[in-house]
Amino acid sequence: MALYLSENQVTAIKRKRGELNISVLGLSRQLGLSRWTLDNIFRRNHRKVTPATYKKLSDWLIDEYATADIKDSTAAAQGK
Repeated sequence: MALYLSENQVTAIKRKRGELNISVLGLSRQLGLSRWTLDNIFRRNHRKVTPATYKKLSDWLIDEYATADIKDSTAAAQGK
């Protein structure tokens, strides 16, 4: 069963990757995905992915945004 990434999901992944200044190769290593899989998603608009790939991308994105929110909340609480 294949799953489909939405344009918003792909844009969010690209944006977060850019904010963190991570190369496609670096992201592929973090996620345990082929760099070619990410390249196909980012450059060739392939949105049909396996459930495992979908989960890895979604989990990474959620973790990155959750971590950023925690850092922002901590900084605000400390008055920075």
